Amino acid sequence: MAKVRITETILRDAHQSLIATRMKTEEMLPILEKLDDIGYHSLEMWGGATFDASLRFLNEDPWERLRTIRKKVKKTKLQMLLRGQNILGYKHYADDVVVEFVKRAVANGIDIIRIFDALNDVRNLKVALETTKKEGAHAQAAISYTTSPVHTTESYVDLAKEMENMGADSICIKDMSGLLTPYYAYELISALKDTVKIPLQLHSHATSGLASMTYLKGIEAGVDIIDTAISPFALGTSQPPTEPLVATLKDSKYDTGLSIDKLNEIAEYFKPLREKSMENGLLNPKVLGVNINTLIYQVPGGMLSNLVSQLKMQNALDKFEDVLKEVPRVREDLGYPPLVTPTSQIVGTQAVLNVITGERYKMIPKEVKAYVKGMYGRPTVPIKEEIIKKIIGDEEVITCRPADLIEPQLQAIRNEMKEYLEQEEDVLSYALFPQVAKNFFEYRQAMKYNIDSDFVDMELKTYAV
Repeated sequence: MAKVRITETILRDAHQSLIATRMKTEEMLPILEKLDDIGYHSLEMWGGATFDASLRFLNEDPWERLRTIRKKVKKTKLQMLLRGQNILGYKHYADDVVVEFVKRAVANGIDIIRIFDALNDVRNLKVALETTKKEGAHAQAAISYTTSPVHTTESYVDLAKEMENMGADSICIKDMSGLLTPYYAYELISALKDTVKIPLQLHSHATSGLASMTYLKGIEAGVDIIDTAISPFALGTSQPPTEPLVATLKDSKYDTGLSIDKLNEIAEYFKPLREKSMENGLLNPKVLGVNINTLIYQVPGGMLSNLVSQLKMQNALDKFEDVLKEVPRVREDLGYPPLVTPTSQIVGTQAVLNVITGERYKMIPKEVKAYVKGMYGRPTVPIKEEIIKKIIGDEEVITCRPADLIEPQLQAIRNEMKEYLEQEEDVLSYALFPQVAKNFFEYRQAMKYNIDSDFVDMELKTYAV
């Protein structure tokens, strides 16, 4: 058994999970060389919500963040999270946009792209995966892990085999809700290791209190790489902490070989940032505890807070328990999708509407209709005929890959935003988040001509209304 390798999530998922992705590039810069010196398998530092949050809340160019980090991190692989055909947005994009985005990500410094689809529909991974390999980067296919009567060890093994046959360089079990239990992790990983020959990585969240124990059993079953977060930004809805796992494995056959002293220097750097996040309210103590509702209702931590805010807006917080009970019912109706962006929002919103209106499927959002029509991909099991009828009537359900219905988009997008174009990557920023990117481009222009930044902020607020 080779030593266990570690992917450090402090620069992406750790702060996305705990402080709404608000860590700035300037806060990362002073510690990058030390992070590079640890000997991590990789640093996850881009993708997920970082792209949107950089533009929307930090007035930062995410491409510039990637280039800046790449200049400082010379030894360690840089990793990103990509939502397959959704790229980093919340809908499917044309193939030409996916191809160009992956090309630019690799050209700007990404070494490993973890590619997932909310429905585990491998057709939605194909273009991103093939382009990643073509560009010379490592293509990791991710299984969105969930539990249901139809999600079995056998179904996950079949999925992993399909991913390996597609050309994936490694496979990640992406347990976004912290649902994977320790002994089942041992069973699942043992079965996967017997079946696929490529490396296996395990990603979880500590939301339910299980993840550190799950990692240990996963390691015993032969998992090659685990995702952890340096301790000041670990636990709660983030990953298990790096240092205790390194200490746990020390002097065993799984020894990571990483230095606790060096890791402690990293932790000491991030402690004041954690304190600052507590003081300014970005780090809410609620996200730090164990939330057993995750296991009971299979609802990830981020989705729980979304449900609370939706109910508050409707003055219906007293219906919270009813909504939690409705979520698994809607999920069953919709063919047991894993609850991760965007399916968590689709299922959650429908559950809220079912409870608030007092009648199931009286009000149906357009996203739910699109989902039932097959516009997001293939559900885990076919949706029952009576549910299809109730939601979309006699409309046709598509069976092809959703992106096959989307005409090339890149040239039209370039024409639409050409007045703001300063680098080729701007076209992609605009493709994913048109209004947010436009606001950022205007801010960037104002900064270039030294227009008062308070005035620009005021203008941005006006746009945001």
